[in-house]
Amino acid sequence: MAPISLTFPDGNAREYDAGITPAGVAESISKSLFKKAISATVDGEHWDLQWPINADAKIAIHTMADEDQANELVRHDLAHIMARAVQEIWPDTKVTIGPVIKDGWYYDFERAESFTPEDLGAIEKKMREIINKREPVRTEVWARDVAIKYYEDRNEPYKVELIEGIPGDEPLRMYWHGDWQDLCRGPHLQHTGQVPGDSFKLMSIAGAYWRGDSDRAMLQRIYGVAFTGKEKLRAHLNMLEEAAKRDHRKLRREMDLVHMQEEAPGQIFWHPNGWSIYTQLQDYMRRKQHADGYVEVNTPQVVNRKLWEDSGHWQNYQDHMFIVEVDEEHAREKTVNALKPMNCPCHVQIFNTGMKSYRDLPLRMAEFGSCNRYEPSGALHGIMRVRGFTQDDGHIFCTEDQIVDETAKFINFLASVYADLGFNDWTIKLSTRPEKRIGSEESWDRVEKALGDACNAAGYEYELLPGEGAFYGPKLEFTLTDAIGREWQCGTLQVDPNLPDRLDASYVGADGGKHRPYMLHRATLGSFERFIGILIEEHAGKLPFWLAPRQVVVASIISDANDYVHDVVEQLRAKGIRAEADLRNEKINYKVREHSVGKVPVILAVGAREVEDRTLSVRRLGEKQTSVQALDDVVRDLATNATPPDLRDA
Repeated sequence: MAPISLTFPDGNAREYDAGITPAGVAESISKSLFKKAISATVDGEHWDLQWPINADAKIAIHTMADEDQANELVRHDLAHIMARAVQEIWPDTKVTIGPVIKDGWYYDFERAESFTPEDLGAIEKKMREIINKREPVRTEVWARDVAIKYYEDRNEPYKVELIEGIPGDEPLRMYWHGDWQDLCRGPHLQHTGQVPGDSFKLMSIAGAYWRGDSDRAMLQRIYGVAFTGKEKLRAHLNMLEEAAKRDHRKLRREMDLVHMQEEAPGQIFWHPNGWSIYTQLQDYMRRKQHADGYVEVNTPQVVNRKLWEDSGHWQNYQDHMFIVEVDEEHAREKTVNALKPMNCPCHVQIFNTGMKSYRDLPLRMAEFGSCNRYEPSGALHGIMRVRGFTQDDGHIFCTEDQIVDETAKFINFLASVYADLGFNDWTIKLSTRPEKRIGSEESWDRVEKALGDACNAAGYEYELLPGEGAFYGPKLEFTLTDAIGREWQCGTLQVDPNLPDRLDASYVGADGGKHRPYMLHRATLGSFERFIGILIEEHAGKLPFWLAPRQVVVASIISDANDYVHDVVEQLRAKGIRAEADLRNEKINYKVREHSVGKVPVILAVGAREVEDRTLSVRRLGEKQTSVQALDDVVRDLATNATPPDLRDA
């Protein structure tokens, strides 16, 4: 065979015969690498060690130390091993698909009986037996008709349908884990023993329609998680346990924040405690935006379809819009409107009123804009994924020359807000031009550079996401990391020359001519609903004192202390503190326990001694010890902590 040249990550190249496999390449380097190798990257694609290389290429050999590749392979192999285990225990079960997902995998099965939680233990045991056999994993390429006959003979109709639905006529790759076979693109490990047997766990069982179609068969889906070491698995399970404690859906009930019901799917009923958080956060954002030079506006909820057609949303976003049809009183003709799914077209309408000059730019416009978007019922998730929500939306109308300064200014604004709310760990990602886009390459070059320069000017590094921008412009995504390591993409800034053009926005330049402004779409928190859910989970319900809906409960120990309790509550309320009295004829330990479950930050207990000495017994949430302090000192300290962070230096 003709020789080929393979270039390694260090820049060195070697010649091999065409058809050599990555396993052969690893063996040619060292026996140690050959034993440790699990896969390769060939010209940027993840390859199985068994696949032949027939042309010059760049190659990197991977071992278990390469965590991204190792996790993918371990999870992919476990999906096959789990499916094999299920069919060995219950031979009549039919298999469908089993992809790798974040932190693990799932596999969908058709089985007459329902899987039970107890079955997961039996499946795990069988999986470890398969792993311990250390059986080889091998691959072959089959013609499609051969693959279809193979599955027809074994009564596996889902595999037949999958093959018939694959476009093209290229042969298909098959994988064996021991004697068990599956249709799969690969890559995979080289034998079952390479899977760490102590680093996975089956987590749950769920229903799933075949192909996601509610008219098709309901299958049973088993989820698993896996890592390259048992310590990583243990850390992940601990994180899940902590996440369950912090779940805002649990805490919203304990704190009496909101509820949701079938009559308003995806909509929130805010209770007084929840609405207190909402309004405190909104007031804070209003002050911050005003101080940063924004003008606040408010735009209609229902807008005629013509605006959505002009903006392009009707053509591209209609499936997510709530359509409102009404009969005009006199004409008796249907008028088609839509609840607004976003605020940007309406903001352009305000910009378009009156003549704008270059001297008016940049114009920073903000709205706490209530939006409605249709989300499938299966995608709804507490208050974090809803159909009705409010964005801290903003649009900056500016010239191209102002993009760098305005973007840097927004980054610093966002950093200040996140710091005030307790988030100091966040990153920036710059999404660049997608394959399908409008505008010249020179324009994209300038605007992408402007966003990168703005990050540098603000003093922040950024990660590139090539091809992830919108068709009309690049964007910055701001992703914060919470207390247990989860990432949340909240803030965004997106450059848009398209919408001002579609909606005929213009300003008079210094040259006296008409020019199109650039529009910077920006949000700091995103939706209030989602961000409040993130805040609740970040703080496990123990919100910063200034945000807590119930800040102080003054609880009597004896009924003779009731008058003093009322006096304390009045003094606290006079300082703007959200205080309430608990005069119930209950033991103080019962009151403390109940209010602690409700995440009240401070409980002030009052008995005979406190009445006599004008003191208070202070218990703070999460602390076992109490302290006795003078009333005036407590009021002064709590008033200071109740002040929102942006007002503390005012």
